[in-house]
Amino acid sequence: MAIIRLSGVQKTYLMGEFEVRALRGVDLEINEGDYVAIMGPSGSGKSTLMHILGCLDRPTGGIYELRGRAIQSLNDDELSFTRNKEIGFVFQSFNLLPIMTVQQNVELPMVYGGVGSGERRKRAKNQIEAVGLHERGHHLPNELSGGQRQRVAIARALVNDPAILLADEPTGNLDSKTGEEIMVLFQQLSDQGRTIVLVTHERDIAEHAHKIVHIKDGVVNNVEQVGKKSRR
Repeated sequence: MAIIRLSGVQKTYLMGEFEVRALRGVDLEINEGDYVAIMGPSGSGKSTLMHILGCLDRPTGGIYELRGRAIQSLNDDELSFTRNKEIGFVFQSFNLLPIMTVQQNVELPMVYGGVGSGERRKRAKNQIEAVGLHERGHHLPNELSGGQRQRVAIARALVNDPAILLADEPTGNLDSKTGEEIMVLFQQLSDQGRTIVLVTHERDIAEHAHKIVHIKDGVVNNVEQVGKKSRR
């Protein structure tokens, strides 16, 4: 069943007197449980597409349906609620709050979602254990390695049990060995049935996914089936 459906999605920005057409009619369907990588050169529109998929921006044309709901029809409050409930974000720069502990960082999306403190602590603890950091809950981000910080970011992204895990260059600030460990974790999440959309410019990272969507000049120009990459 399609969890994401884009039909003719366009995004145009006004730069002074000029229009910049970042997306020129993207058609894309992602099913529940898919593990998809989006690749493209700089300026191809992949970052704009990620922002639209993540409900961080709205298309200026076409239709984006998330679980059958047209995103462009939502008001700002509804869009914010949908983003917090349905999408977990993992960023290249981790985006952890330095003055908060691991536990507090993982609890943050639930604070925005109005979850009670006892339930927040329990769910955050479970997610921290799930990514292998059960002894690090009271540490601050600057006391962790890069790979550990990304694991915290993944735990935070999953704590609201989102429909989609959206990862933007998740290994970009990591060395190759640590990056491979993070990709093994993504594979485990995929094996559990998570829907994952990974944005990357690195071919070897994209090959961990089951399907690679190539975007160029604001349109999808190829969808490549790559199958499951074997674990190491």
